[in-house]
Amino acid sequence: MQTNTITLYRPTGKNELKLVKESGYKRWPPRLPGQPIFYPVTNETYAIEVNNWNVKEKGIGYVTRFEVKRSFIERYKIHTVGAKHHTEWWIPANDLEELNDNIVGEIEVIGEYTEVVKI
Repeated sequence: MQTNTITLYRPTGKNELKLVKESGYKRWPPRLPGQPIFYPVTNETYAIEVNNWNVKEKGIGYVTRFEVKRSFIERYKIHTVGAKHHTEWWIPANDLEELNDNIVGEIEVIGEYTEVVKI
């Protein structure tokens, strides 16, 4: 049975998570200059792998999960950017507010990491 939402994951640094928290866990902050794409990933395993970069650089990183209306996210193609499970959506920065408007529920923190995770 197909649901009306799709689960997305996002490795998140401390600064980005602070802004998500300030939104009531409802919205992603605007992209920074030089970041033309917002790229949530399709699975938790890949999110943890990417999050290892946050841990290495900043000493802490988070993995988040959120639901987006299927009718919105299916407008975008899933890209494979490495191994078979390295799949992500590429949302243009100009579409981020519309993505935020299509989040169902809250952005959840499902993992906090201070050490690199071996998968």
